[in-house]
Amino acid sequence: MSTNGATIPGESKQLELPPFSLDVQAMDLGPGIKAVGLELVETENREPVRGSQAAAIWSALLPALTTDDVYVLDFFSHIERVAEFCNLHDIKYREAAGRCLVISDPGADQLRELFERFEKETFGCRAGLATKTPDVQLEGELSKRGLDAYQDAYGRYTFCAVCEPEDGWFTMLSETLWTSEVIRRVRPALQPFDVYIARPQ
Repeated sequence: MSTNGATIPGESKQLELPPFSLDVQAMDLGPGIKAVGLELVETENREPVRGSQAAAIWSALLPALTTDDVYVLDFFSHIERVAEFCNLHDIKYREAAGRCLVISDPGADQLRELFERFEKETFGCRAGLATKTPDVQLEGELSKRGLDAYQDAYGRYTFCAVCEPEDGWFTMLSETLWTSEVIRRVRPALQPFDVYIARPQ
């Protein structure tokens, strides 16, 4: 046994990091757009975390990011499959303008099921007081333009986010949430998981 901090023969010199990492960094999406990106990857090979483990982590992170805000999920593709899944799992939703399906404040288990079932889909999230009433203009634009519509609307919300679970990405557009605040909010939610929070430069 070493008592002076020297390396013990046969032991690795590298500090062991948790198996998963969450990179949180400011993103440049163009002039006047404020964004923070969260990337969930396997620490060793930098591959996106997928499957039930990823769904559990994402479903813990999202409520942590919203804190006390009401939030909704926006689906704008394959909405028939989403509606069928919601009906089977007793998840409340509403069909919005055009081809947009909105799920309001799902419970923890429901959120995990949605992240796992629709891992290969890209869908959106909005948080803030403005979610308490239908945003007809934005929901119509989501049907036409997809999540690009958030760029013109995120100022009305605490944040709007693009969720890409299969690629390990959660991209937030927000006028009020910066990288340091995002890390502060998610740190307690990650404690039950073996996740290292990194802030790439």
